[in-house]
Amino acid sequence: MVEFDYEKERAWYIVQSYSGMEQAAKRNLERRIQSMGMENYIFKVLIPEKVRYEKNGETKEIVEKIYPGYIFVDMIVTDDSWFVVRNTPMVTGFLGSSGGGAKPVPLLNDEIIPILKQCGITLEIEAEFKVGDVVDVISGTFVGQEATVEEIDIENQTVVVL
Repeated sequence: MVEFDYEKERAWYIVQSYSGMEQAAKRNLERRIQSMGMENYIFKVLIPEKVRYEKNGETKEIVEKIYPGYIFVDMIVTDDSWFVVRNTPMVTGFLGSSGGGAKPVPLLNDEIIPILKQCGITLEIEAEFKVGDVVDVISGTFVGQEATVEEIDIENQTVVVL
């Protein structure tokens, strides 16, 4: 068995399903994950939804899918995990996979974080530094210079340095 560095290999992927059948595809996938022992490779199955309220005499709560026909899956892509997801009933394939055995392309953090925030999900990200540490600036106007960490904003994924 191959060992994985979970933080480097784990990513979010978009899976396509028949429009209107997202819940059935999610249920099928969750059952297959459990029955095929893939809990260490496929971690979360998400259908991004938002709640809106409509007033026609009385207030009515309406849950609508943000991306109809799509399911987001937090997983480590191996041949086995890819097979499990791809061959789940009501799943038509991965978005970003060109077919012919090509593995799908994961979402970048800049792409998935706003979607998760819309759904009320926040990611716990640990910084490898703390307030007071001296760090090298890797982007922006002061790239290549050293700076002292003044403030860390985990929610917005920003760091203030002096």
